[in-house]
Amino acid sequence: TLMVVGPSDCGKSTLCRILLNYGVRMGRTPLFVDLDCGQGCVSIAGTLGAVTVERPADIEDGYSLVAPIVYHFGHTSPDGNITLYNILMKSLSKAVDLKMQTEKKTKYSGVIINTCGWVKSHGYQAIIRAAQDFNVDIITVLDQERLYNELVRDVNKSVKVIFTPKSGGVVERVRKYRIDARDARVRWYFYGSAKSGLYPYSFEVPFNQMRVYKIGAPNLPDSCMPIGMKTEDNLTKLVSVSPTAQTLLNHILAVSTATSLEDNLKVLESSLYGFVCVTNVDVERQMVTLLVPQQRPLPQNSILLLSDIQFMDSH
Repeated sequence: TLMVVGPSDCGKSTLCRILLNYGVRMGRTPLFVDLDCGQGCVSIAGTLGAVTVERPADIEDGYSLVAPIVYHFGHTSPDGNITLYNILMKSLSKAVDLKMQTEKKTKYSGVIINTCGWVKSHGYQAIIRAAQDFNVDIITVLDQERLYNELVRDVNKSVKVIFTPKSGGVVERVRKYRIDARDARVRWYFYGSAKSGLYPYSFEVPFNQMRVYKIGAPNLPDSCMPIGMKTEDNLTKLVSVSPTAQTLLNHILAVSTATSLEDNLKVLESSLYGFVCVTNVDVERQMVTLLVPQQRPLPQNSILLLSDIQFMDSH
């Protein structure tokens, strides 16, 4: 298991793609784990995921996404809810372990892990935690010698830490480029690429048939919390969202595989069926219009998780 770490815009995603393509050309099927919730190479931004790579990444379509494992995070940076991020990392590591146990070829092909560019404070702690959760053997540090020295000091001595200078071809991305890239990724999810187009559907759902939740209540000091509860409990709480234009319009909703709200943690740790986008909220008629990737209605009793990611459907 190899993990690629480094600050933003140092070529982590590109290095992962190169390594995965080499693996596939050698006749292997490596597992790609994406912990970068800012861009979303496996799915869309605001998620953590993993996928078995069976063919080289396409320039337009990226990786062949056959049966990916995807978890809802809902933010573009781990600091949006670091408690939830750590829970999802642990869940994803368990899913990856299970996949390795059941698929021999994948087990012997290895795992490549891409991380986010937040390498200080809680971001650094998340890197250390990821190395433990995924039983990482090698950590490749791009560009930052200080980060390399800190990891040599802090990770298990059995983990090999390698420093790799940043490629001369790497350029820093401006904020608008990042936003456009996220937008393009969501558009690709619903409409495909120019080479392999997709045709999504649009239908209306009554307010009373939607169960929309946001993970995490506003942060309160421990002194304001109910007896026995901590701030961390608030960060993993499911909060019901009222369907209004202000709360839902143009937002992405993740369709969870969980069906019951009895176990809060089980909902957080459940993988996803996919995503829908709210294109209209009609308060008078009590209807929400959803853009969906398939013609069938939403799964019965489906739990929809609100994401910070927004998408303006211009088609």
